[in-house]
Amino acid sequence: MTHIHSDVLIIGGGQAGLATAHQLQATDLSFSILERHTTIGASWANRYDALTLFTPRAFSALPGMDMDGDPQGYATRDEFVAYLKAYAEPFEAFIHLDEDVQHLERSDDYFYARTSRGNTYSSDFVIIATGPFQTPKRPQIANDFSENVCQFTAETYKNPDQIPSGTVLVVGDGATGRDIANELSRTHTVLLATGRARRLIPEKLLGQSIWWWLDKLRLLSVGTNTPLGRYMKRVDPFPARGRRLNSLKRRGVQIVPYLTSSNGLSAFFADGQVQSVTTVIWAIGYSDHSDWVAMPDVKDAHGNFVHTAGIAPVDKLYFVGRSWQRTRGSALVTGVGADARFIVDHILNHHLHATQSTARTKVHVTSPPPSR
Repeated sequence: MTHIHSDVLIIGGGQAGLATAHQLQATDLSFSILERHTTIGASWANRYDALTLFTPRAFSALPGMDMDGDPQGYATRDEFVAYLKAYAEPFEAFIHLDEDVQHLERSDDYFYARTSRGNTYSSDFVIIATGPFQTPKRPQIANDFSENVCQFTAETYKNPDQIPSGTVLVVGDGATGRDIANELSRTHTVLLATGRARRLIPEKLLGQSIWWWLDKLRLLSVGTNTPLGRYMKRVDPFPARGRRLNSLKRRGVQIVPYLTSSNGLSAFFADGQVQSVTTVIWAIGYSDHSDWVAMPDVKDAHGNFVHTAGIAPVDKLYFVGRSWQRTRGSALVTGVGADARFIVDHILNHHLHATQSTARTKVHVTSPPPSR
C-alpha cells in the first residue's frame, strides 16, 4: 500500500485536471493527479466514434499548447485524445493512473483519498476535476420498455454497427442526441424525441467562426450569475453545424415531441402518437457521481456537487471543469484554463495567508515579554 502526501491533490486527469496542473507547475506547491483510467484521455476515447469537438481547434486548446491542424476545423475524438496525452507529458511524474478514488474525507486539517488499489493520498488542498459528464441519466421510464428493446446511453453508444435493425428512438435533442440521430439516419429508421426549445446559432458569421465572434464580444466570459448569463444558461445555444431539426428531417429523421411513457415495444409521445421501437438511446444529460465524497456539505439533496465559482463550502476543497462554473466558457475546453488559474490563485492566497499566520504565531510564542 502506498501513501503519498502533496500540497494539492487533483482528482481527474482530463482537460480540467491537466489545465490545473499547468497552472500549479508555475508555483512552489507540490501536486498529484489521480486518474481512474489506465491512460490519459480515456474518457474521451470511450465516447462515440464519430464525435468531433464542439468548438474549432482555435478554441479547443489548453493553456500553453496550441492544437495542430486547421484552426477553423473541428478536432476528432481521437485527435483530441492524442492532444491530451501530449499535453500531459510535462506532468507525467505527478500523474497516477488506474487510481479510482473510492473515498475522500477530511480529518485533522488534511484530506485523505483512498483508491480502488488500496493506496492513500493525503493533501492540504483538493481540486475535484472529474467534470460534469460522469453518470449518464437513464430515467425510470426506461424500465417499462421490453427486455427485447436494446437500450444505450450517449456513453455506451459507439457506432451504427452495434445497433440492430429496426426503429431507433433517440431521446434528447441536444448536440449529442442530434449527432447520434444524424449518424444513424444513414442506416436506420430514426425517431428523435425533443424536449425544451433549443436555440441554435450559425457555424460562421461574415466568414468568421461564431466562436470568434462570441470571444470578441466577450460573451464567452459572461458571468454565471449575471442577467445575460442566466439567460444564456437557460436557452443554452449551440452551433447548428447541419443539425437543425429541418436539416435532420431532410435526412429522414422523424421528429417527435416529448416522450411521456413506454410499455413493451411501444413509446408514447406528448402529442398522443405511439411508435414501436427496437432500440432506445438516452441522450438526456448526466448527473454527478458523488457517493465517494464523504462530506455532505458539498452535495445537494440529489447528490449533485455544490460550489460558488468552483469554491466548495468545505474549506480548501475546489472544483475545476464544471459547466458554467464561472462563465459561459467554463463549459468549453477553451474556458477551463481561466477557471484553473482562478482556483490556483485562490489556493495560493489561502496558502500565503496560512503561512503568514503561522509565522506570526511563532514570533508571538518565542518572543520574550516586553520590558517594563
